[in-house]
This record gives sequence, C-alpha cells and structure tokens, in this order.
Amino acid sequence: MSQHSSKRATLSEVAALAGVSRSAVSRAFTEGASVSVKTRSKVERAAQELGYRPNVLARSLTTRKTGLVGLVANNFHNPIFLEVFDLFTRQLQTVGLRPLIVNLTEETDPQRSVQLLLEYQVDAVVVASSTLPVGFADSFSEAGISVVHAFGRPTNRKDINVIGIDNIEAGRIAARRLLASGYNDVGFLGGPEKATSTRDRLEGFLDVLSDYPKIKTRVHFAGDYTFEAGFDEMASMILRGLSQAYFCADDVISIGAMSALRRANFRIPQQIGIIGFNDMEMAGWDNIRLTTIHQPLDQIIEESVICLTGMLTLNTRKTYQKLLPCHIVERDTLPALS
Repeated sequence: MSQHSSKRATLSEVAALAGVSRSAVSRAFTEGASVSVKTRSKVERAAQELGYRPNVLARSLTTRKTGLVGLVANNFHNPIFLEVFDLFTRQLQTVGLRPLIVNLTEETDPQRSVQLLLEYQVDAVVVASSTLPVGFADSFSEAGISVVHAFGRPTNRKDINVIGIDNIEAGRIAARRLLASGYNDVGFLGGPEKATSTRDRLEGFLDVLSDYPKIKTRVHFAGDYTFEAGFDEMASMILRGLSQAYFCADDVISIGAMSALRRANFRIPQQIGIIGFNDMEMAGWDNIRLTTIHQPLDQIIEESVICLTGMLTLNTRKTYQKLLPCHIVERDTLPALS
C-alpha cells in the first residue's frame, strides 16, 4: 500500500489514478454492472494501491439494496442462541449479506419491529425463533419484506418461507424413548405454555402416550426457556411428587431441572430419567451428559440462507417450507437400552 493509505481513499481519487470516470469506478464495484475487463483491471489496481474500499451504504442508494438481513429472536437468555447467531452470521457473511441482530424479548407489537427494520432498509428478515407469535412473520411479509421463519411452524401463507423441524414428531420421539425404558409414570416439562413449540412437542408426546392408558402422565410448564425457569419448576414439582422420567422440551430447561433434582439428592438416571431437546453444545459437557433430541441447527440455518439468497438474487417467488428430521443422542440421563 502506498503513501496514500494515511487517510481513507475516495472514489474520485481512484478514478483519477486509474484515468477513468467516477461512474466507471462505481460500475467496477457493482455486481452485474457493465464494465470492460480493461477498465475493471485499471480500477482494481488503483484501488489496491490507494487502499480503497467501496462504501456499501452509499452504493445502496443506487442499487436500492443494502445487503442487510434482519436477524430477529426473542430469547437471548438461552445459550442455544449463541450457536444459532454464530452459524447464521457466518453463513450470511459468506454469501455477501450482513446481519442486523434485533432483540424482540418481551416485544408484543410486531408493528414496532416492522418499523425498526424498515428504517434500516433491510432486504429481508430471518425470524430465528420457535416461540415468537406467527403474527411477527406475517407482519414483516405484509410490509413487503422477504421473510424466512427459521425454526418456525409450517403455515398456509404463500409469502412466508419456513425452515425447521416437526415439533410434533419430536414429542413422539421422546415419548417412545421413555416407553422403551419401561417407565410407567412419565412427565412433560415444557417451556412457556403459549409457545407453539411447547404446544407441538406436548401434542406429539401425548399422542403416543394416548395408546398406553395405564401409563401415568403429568404435564408441567416452565415460565421461560431458561435454566432458572427449569430449576424453579422442578423444585416445585419435587414438593408435589415426581414422575419416574421427564421429557424436558429444551436442553437449558433440562439442565435447570437436573440441578434442582441433584440439589435434592436425586440420582439421574437411577431415580429420575431426563431427556432434553436441541442437543446444544453444553448438553455434551462431561458434567452434564444429557440424553437429548438433536435439532439440526446447521442444516436449518444453511437451508434458510439458501432460501434467502434465492429470494434476493434469483427473485425466487415459490414458497419454501421444509421440515428436517431429528434424532436422539444417547448420553447418561436415561438408562441405556439393552
């Protein structure tokens, strides 16, 4: 880099050094714009010498595309979202998009979120949540913003793309695993009762158990998808009497519940069995070793980004709805199957 690098180079300086017009420099850095190979080469050499980087925000005034993608979620207390945001931001940046993270915790009015994202002129929105009301994705779409609902529930709307898992089937998987261990008294410990993911996992869980009327079934809800909520609800359940095993419909709730059980001197799985959901990184730690249902985060996020790029670069209009399979990861919180 030359002596010009002591300050930020301008487009005019690149044009002067390359011996071309300002518009030629602009076209050279605009994807798909018409510019000769010779001119582009001259511009790139001058830009490298000057240390010039194109102003993406200024260019968006011409292209009317910012490359910004609103990445919205509503439960930043759950460590799983560290993994989700890590994967999403890296995947988006790989395809030349820039994430704008929006925290919708305790937000109840989707219109405020719509206004915020319109102010930043995002090109699209990813709703990265299984617990936000469906109305949020609806509102973004109705405002003319392309939407992908990652971890969402399938919808009949033809303008909202959904990539996720079948939460009802996940509940069935958990119930079958507890039955395979021979339990005759099982429980469900979900997240917030109104969350669609909680309701769907409970529906699948009870669907399987309805074929076994002699199996006692108890249903409980934690106030949130957090460690504290899982701990508090399990501590309360201990006082009221426990089932032999529980499907805790989230790993962080499971870990909170396990902590409450161990503080009360219950042995896992010898006295109480636990199966979680998500297979977050923490679930595999040596001091936890949680048997859980694996949700394919990397596949969901990869498919979501593919869907986004199709909408933004290929102008794909076909609604994309895909549910990916889950499976159990066996660790130490349920008895091993023979």
